[in-house]
Amino acid sequence: MRFVDEFRSADKAHALAARIAELCEPGRQYKLMEVCGGHTHTIYKHGLEDYLPESITLVHGPGCPVCVIPMGRVDDAMALAAQPDTIMTSFGDMMRVPGSQGSFFDAKAQGTDIRMVYSPLDSLKIARQNPAKRVVFMAIGFETTTPSTAMTVLRAAAEKLDNFSIFCNHVTIIPAIKAILDSPDLRLDGFIGPGHVSTVIGCRPYEFIARDYGKPVVVAGFEPLDILQSIYMLMLQLSEGRSEVQNQYTRVVGWASSRTRRCESAPSSPGSTRNCCSRCPGSGSPTRRPASAERCSRAC
Repeated sequence: MRFVDEFRSADKAHALAARIAELCEPGRQYKLMEVCGGHTHTIYKHGLEDYLPESITLVHGPGCPVCVIPMGRVDDAMALAAQPDTIMTSFGDMMRVPGSQGSFFDAKAQGTDIRMVYSPLDSLKIARQNPAKRVVFMAIGFETTTPSTAMTVLRAAAEKLDNFSIFCNHVTIIPAIKAILDSPDLRLDGFIGPGHVSTVIGCRPYEFIARDYGKPVVVAGFEPLDILQSIYMLMLQLSEGRSEVQNQYTRVVGWASSRTRRCESAPSSPGSTRNCCSRCPGSGSPTRRPASAERCSRAC
């Protein structure tokens, strides 16, 4: 499959692994955090840790808001759902998240009307079908899912659906990363930046990580070669004493936010001649990059 198979080439994976190993300083241990749960899934699914030297450890980050939502917010949602004539709707990944009184599944088993939906718009449909009941959507997610919630609220307002509301639990990624950086126990050398969130906010918001904390960041895609290439880019920065924000996922992510940038029309692929860093095997060119990145544009 085009734009998938070429990102899963075993030969290219082994080549990247060899390049990563060459950059490891003898006796030094490296800890790199992948912020996104989608990256963690790819790492385990494809066994990417087996490609890396023992001196490199991948640390799993906050993953997704569902994983880190405070227990009290789940309790609040269940209290709302227990109100008379109320239907609570939620994405499936929230249904098993425990509160102090159990999960949504537990409450549903006890008779509370909690329904799983695949889109906020499904909640609107339920609200139309049940005009005598209040329908509350459990809105959760980073910047990636916030636009769909906002669109649904606007749609409800346009249709004058007074029985629809949301219980908003959206969060942004930057405070989560900053909390990690401010931890007194921080032992990280760099970050594999989130891919999905960055399609919305771009790469610019991560500049403070490199500028203020001296930690390199590489925004990565979700295929095996995306992640291995991002690790290579991080290791190259560390070996050269640089701390910058780089964009590996250039076929989707721009430097600016999606609101202000113009997306490129064609995706890049490993082996492409459109290089964001010509020292990185198979990298693609960013829509925009900081001037400091020009130092990385010489040939391998």
